[in-house]
Amino acid sequence: MDEKPIGKVTHFYSKLGVAIIKLAAPLAVGETIHAQGATTDFTQTVESMQIEHESVQKAGKGDVVGIKVADKVREHDLVTKVEG
Repeated sequence: MDEKPIGKVTHFYSKLGVAIIKLAAPLAVGETIHAQGATTDFTQTVESMQIEHESVQKAGKGDVVGIKVADKVREHDLVTKVEG
């Protein structure tokens, strides 16, 4: 399995379970991401994604997206896209 860095967590809303991620590469709903950091390490499929509270199917480089995450993440955690 290949992993390509696609962004970094800039904020985490623990009550909502939503990570805010600044994208360095495109990402689409249905793709698999891997979040990793000092105490973070999990893989999940992107079920939904929002930009400015609007649901989107895909986002591009430079976009800031909100993604519902399966576990806790922290600022500066690295997010990669799992391919293959």
